[in-house]
Amino acid sequence: MRAVVFLPNWVGDVIMATPAMRALRRLWGPGAEIIGVARPYVAPVLDGATCLSAMWLYETSAHDATLGAGNLVRRLRETAVDVAVLFPNSFRCAWLAWRGGVRRRVGMARYGRGPLLTDPIRPLREGWKLRPVSALDEYLRVVYALGCKPESPRMELVTTMEEEQQAQRVWQQLGLGDASVIAFNIGGAYGPAKRWPEEYFVDLARQLMADEPCKVLVLCGPAEREAADRIAVAAGAQSLAAFPPSLGLLKGCLRRSRVLVTTDSGPRHIAAAFGRPVVTLFGPTDEAWTDIHYKREMRLSVPVPCRPCSRRVCPLGHHRCMRELKVELVRTAVCEALRMSAPVEA
Repeated sequence: MRAVVFLPNWVGDVIMATPAMRALRRLWGPGAEIIGVARPYVAPVLDGATCLSAMWLYETSAHDATLGAGNLVRRLRETAVDVAVLFPNSFRCAWLAWRGGVRRRVGMARYGRGPLLTDPIRPLREGWKLRPVSALDEYLRVVYALGCKPESPRMELVTTMEEEQQAQRVWQQLGLGDASVIAFNIGGAYGPAKRWPEEYFVDLARQLMADEPCKVLVLCGPAEREAADRIAVAAGAQSLAAFPPSLGLLKGCLRRSRVLVTTDSGPRHIAAAFGRPVVTLFGPTDEAWTDIHYKREMRLSVPVPCRPCSRRVCPLGHHRCMRELKVELVRTAVCEALRMSAPVEA
């Protein structure tokens, strides 16, 4: 058996696909060749994982021809792929699998791509509207169409030795030692509407470090480095702003952290995949679309009439869904998460 799995385009969604990839490995066995097709910026989150045999990188607007559509189609034809599993709902990935001569193409029948699929799966609806279903469950529906047995929704990741060494350098340079580290994820690639106010993070960090034997580490990607540094300086906390950003470093730091406070974005899924308690702050997004079936997650939101709007920027300009999510509520949830978790061994 030789299969390609077209992976989602967001870090969190790739992690939500790990139960489905585990089900495929169990179905086809250790001898099957299962090749992931991923965007270069999300592929590193699966470094060290055994669910895939290899990874092919692909980019829609690639300047490098080796990452372009033509090269991917050529590789599909030369490799004689038996099955393409299409987790993204895009027309393009179905078209690429069809052009690549893949004999069996399995995915959700959305965006007019049904005729390109040999096994189209109809989306669940309530009347004419799509039913809110977690991406994790959608990915499992796709692989169940191939004959996979029911699979646990447990997400999973591993860290490589290099990722552990990167995290160890952070712990040493920032003097985190054996402290209980509470990580803050302040950003969200989706857009500013998901973000909690910076001053709230500052107040939360100050209160936690005053009341609990802990230290706070503010995480950041390239776009949040200045904000992370501002929060850390104002709160007397630590941040990753001075370290070269990478998914590997993020994985290593989250595996060592005791609790994560996060927006609805990729680090939430990374922490859950490592079994860490997570306090997730939901604003414009609907929890039903991103349910990860994780018992150690506390999902916080406020019932303002305009949420969930699923907009990248607050269309009304007041951002009440996040501004009315007060520090005291979040602090109570974090303290409860600390009680339910054991200290993490580095």
